[in-house]
Amino acid sequence: MKKYFPHVLLGLYVIEFIVAGISPYSRDVWYVENGPIVALVAFIVFLYMRGIRFSNTAYALMFVLPFWHTIGGHYTFERVPFDWFNNFFGFERNMFDRIGHFAVGFYALPIIEYLVGEGMVAKKWIGVTYAVFAISFVAVFYEWIEWWYAAGFGGDAGAAFLGSQGDIWDAQKDMLMDVLGAVLSAAGYLFAGFLKAGASESDGF
Repeated sequence: MKKYFPHVLLGLYVIEFIVAGISPYSRDVWYVENGPIVALVAFIVFLYMRGIRFSNTAYALMFVLPFWHTIGGHYTFERVPFDWFNNFFGFERNMFDRIGHFAVGFYALPIIEYLVGEGMVAKKWIGVTYAVFAISFVAVFYEWIEWWYAAGFGGDAGAAFLGSQGDIWDAQKDMLMDVLGAVLSAAGYLFAGFLKAGASESDGF
């Protein structure tokens, strides 16, 4: 089962993509929201076929974003039925998109695994730092894309893709969530390595 875990995740994503593509709230938003995600999943598949593999933990984290984002593309992020979460924490806006941005940061883990596994960095902390910085750049770049699309095309689709929900600091908060997700993933990697090292030392006694 562990060997085919990435295949199972891909299969579930394809099923979700097909189902969520039926009668979305806005077909224009569906296209623009899912375009980058389909490209991302295709890139993951490409790496797999080229023999670049990651841990199952990394694959599980990587597929959180496609699963989450596909739901947002179906409803538009502002309209996803997420009241139970928003009301529980007292949020006035729909926070579904914020969690999606947090999931972007999970890609720090496969970046670290690749850099360290391929011996591309002399120290693990360099790979960890690079991964967090890489996610930070992606966060900024994606906010540029949102701004460009909203300013260039406008209308309801542009506003839905931008997803600010009236918050003038929406872009900054989204980028913060991206980075926090990356920091958490990096911390998890370091903590797992610490536990593994401790277990190895214990075996030696």
